[in-house]
Amino acid sequence: MTNFPFLRQDFAASLVVFLVALPLCVGVAVASGVPAELGLVTGIVGGIVTGLLRGSSLQVSGPAAGLTVLVLEAVTEFGLATLGVIVLAAGVLQLAMGALRLGRWFRAISVAVVEGMLAGIGLVIIAGQLYAAAGLKAPASGVDKILGLPGAVLDAFGTAAPVSLAVGAGTIAVMVGWRHLPKQARTVPGALAAVILATAATLAFDLPVATVEVNGLIGSVRPPGADALGELADPAVLGTVLAFTLIASAESLFSAAAVDRLHDGPRTQYDKELMAQGAGNAVCGVLGALPMTAVIVRSSANVAAGAKTKASRVLHGVWLLLFAALLPGALALIPLPALAGILIHAGWKLIPFRGIATLWRGHRGEALILVVTAVAIVTVNMFEGVLIGLALSVAKTAWETSHVRLEVVDKGAGPLQAHLSGNATFLRLPKILDSLEALPQDRPIVVDVSGLHHLDHACRTALGAWAERHSAVGTEPVRVTEPAKTAP
Repeated sequence: MTNFPFLRQDFAASLVVFLVALPLCVGVAVASGVPAELGLVTGIVGGIVTGLLRGSSLQVSGPAAGLTVLVLEAVTEFGLATLGVIVLAAGVLQLAMGALRLGRWFRAISVAVVEGMLAGIGLVIIAGQLYAAAGLKAPASGVDKILGLPGAVLDAFGTAAPVSLAVGAGTIAVMVGWRHLPKQARTVPGALAAVILATAATLAFDLPVATVEVNGLIGSVRPPGADALGELADPAVLGTVLAFTLIASAESLFSAAAVDRLHDGPRTQYDKELMAQGAGNAVCGVLGALPMTAVIVRSSANVAAGAKTKASRVLHGVWLLLFAALLPGALALIPLPALAGILIHAGWKLIPFRGIATLWRGHRGEALILVVTAVAIVTVNMFEGVLIGLALSVAKTAWETSHVRLEVVDKGAGPLQAHLSGNATFLRLPKILDSLEALPQDRPIVVDVSGLHHLDHACRTALGAWAERHSAVGTEPVRVTEPAKTAP
């Protein structure tokens, strides 16, 4: 025990994390359109491979609800065989970025964009899983999922859908109510309790609901072949690889920052954590499994259960492996609407309702970026929605840093003194020119730009053109002083 002083705490925590991770691994896999066993494979790799590596000692990795939408799109468009190649390439990119020490730069991504991304994902998950809860096939796009819900409700009558919906709704009710039970009862995670109760009810009353299809662990693992590797020449596949890389990396590193706030142990080494995530994804890709990220639900459960070292997350991967190897038939008993209920609950928690309200009160521009990012993900797709959010964030920052002030001093005698201060960029050029053109043309004018911190090429050129044409005939030409400091 001397070499493992915290073995008792880590062992107990690993069991808790295993019980939290089990239904989520299966649910995310089913919602992603892949065999349920592949979710367990990713959880096993996240625990044993990524868990052994350095980075964030208490963060737990596995398949995440946040990537469900993107994985489903990739499987639908390119096929399951290509998924492994995409995940493998994303893992290699993460390894390269970690080696180049780019991990810390993910912390520079606007929080509004990240929360908007999660909100958009949450909305698409909820809309899609409502169909799954009713035993119906969901439309492909996010917009069609939402717009098709009223029609789906009408189609559901007269079928077994009400029974299926009742199982899903019961699962959600158990998860919501579970946190209000005494602490001793909450030793079993709410998601696992909800799945067990739904499974028991389905078996006891012989309910006509679909259950998980089981292929066996070995039968589900299909390493990508040479043909699948050739798909990387397709620009659409490369775009998906980039989307997987950016979103999985951002989600993992933001999760690491959140987990660091939950404990007093060693802080996350962001570049090493990015490489650990990359190694895990590369292994998942070789096995043809789902991509992984660090998952805040499992990570916070790990910390709350008293974990002290990385041993807890490694052991949770071992328990997942033993379950997949020894009890694969248990998966076939789980009703699909119960898994849909778990993911609807997870999707709801991804939507930052309080964050939106807080941002709206203090930073309306950031709140707008959050909402636009979420709407773009629902209406377009994940990758382009995030790019739209990032572009808006950059544009907002550029606009806010382009503050420029024009102060005119008229001493009665001599030329007018026009003092420019701040940052003169093309974004503020209309305002600058409107103010300068309003100055009288029959008075000498001296424009002092020594107070500018930045004068870009567009403003310099426009300022020179205005100075040449502004003065009336017979009036001394406008004189512009040289700035004290200009950007190249």
